[in-house]
Amino acid sequence: MKFSHVMGGMVLAALFAACQSSKPGDEMTHLITLDPGHFHAALVQKTMFDGVDPVVHVYAPDGPDLQMHLDRINGYDTRAENPTHWKEEVYRGTDYLEKMIADQASANKAKTVVVMAGNNRLKTDYIQKTIDAGFNVLADKPMAINAENFDKLKSAFATAEKNKVLLYDIMTERYEITTMLQRAFSMQEAVFGTLEKGTPENPAVTKESVHHFYKNVSGSILTRPAWFMDVAQQGEGIVDVTTHLVDLVQWECFPEQTLDYTKDISLTTARRWTTDMTRSQFSAITKLNAFPDYLKKDVVKDSVLQVFCNGEINYQIKGIHAKVSVIWAYKAPEGTGDTHYSIMRGTKANLIIRQGAAEKYKPTLYIEPANGNKDLDASLKSAIAAIQKEFPGVDVKKNAQGFEVIIPEKYKEGHEAHFGRVAEKYLQYLKEGKLPAWEVPNMLAKYYTTTQALTLAKSKK
Repeated sequence: MKFSHVMGGMVLAALFAACQSSKPGDEMTHLITLDPGHFHAALVQKTMFDGVDPVVHVYAPDGPDLQMHLDRINGYDTRAENPTHWKEEVYRGTDYLEKMIADQASANKAKTVVVMAGNNRLKTDYIQKTIDAGFNVLADKPMAINAENFDKLKSAFATAEKNKVLLYDIMTERYEITTMLQRAFSMQEAVFGTLEKGTPENPAVTKESVHHFYKNVSGSILTRPAWFMDVAQQGEGIVDVTTHLVDLVQWECFPEQTLDYTKDISLTTARRWTTDMTRSQFSAITKLNAFPDYLKKDVVKDSVLQVFCNGEINYQIKGIHAKVSVIWAYKAPEGTGDTHYSIMRGTKANLIIRQGAAEKYKPTLYIEPANGNKDLDASLKSAIAAIQKEFPGVDVKKNAQGFEVIIPEKYKEGHEAHFGRVAEKYLQYLKEGKLPAWEVPNMLAKYYTTTQALTLAKSKK
């Protein structure tokens, strides 16, 4: 056992806290981090939470992935503004999964949460074994990257129900304010009408997400593990980032409604394509001078890595035509970043999120009349009062095409802060002892959609 981020007298303080937190009847929630290979694992701990033990047990193989995780936590602990005070108790070893299960056998598992964000090739097995052992799991997306893993995930959810533990994935995009407001306005029938059915050529809902390998996280250029570019380990784009987009389609179009993937999901088309990366670009984001052996299967002309990180899915959900697509570029143009485009087409109005040059690359929500609707001005006046009850200060401003939704700065928290929001919601569910009835079937519907889309896309030559 090796300790990190504690020195001198702080060791005794951490041990005392650990002993205190394990007393019978203790009501604190305890976090365990398993094999943290992705920076999202650290973002869950960017803030402290009431009722959560500051002592976090980490089980992982020794190596750069683990060290980068601990460095990020240390950065939060030592920052000038609102520093955290986590105490990471770290086990390094190849038997980290077995060690975690053995070490924590006597823990209060009902109050213990295993956080997973890392190599997706192993994640579904981690989930299955951790749930089998009786722990709660909060996992980064995706929880399954192919059809075989979807079957394992389905089994894990069944075991979670039997063991009375909560298995949940980290859907940060539900906390992005323009998305929240797009959903809220779609529920104002006087403004939006009802959701169109759409066609494959003109879907009722379209969501497109553009991402970049080279990016700034928590104030520094993100170092990515080499396996992040290996789709056998990270998963293809069509089963990775599209998880968020498929989730949002379900969450916005059918709020708090239970979906049945065996009846409600029908795939139309799916496709996948590569982003090319030179060796020097690869080195800039991994700090490695050469491609590892496991990536050489994807290298052409001895120096260009081809990553199947782009994907598009056209499908029907309860008869509504939807399209989601994810695109990865190497680096965003100066002054820009990851972008999101989304449209929900209603019988009275379209709700559109744009994030282009006109918006200075900040997500902006627009409400534009549809089907010759002449009553949008009047209907918005009454609807905005209902919106403001949930989102005080939100307003609308007329423009040439319709209206722009004006959002106070206090709501624009940013992607990193959304991890704390998800964790808070999960901790609330943990306290209540259950997830909302629709969450598990809708997670299954989501991962069925993405994994079946991959199968369909790969079947096409």
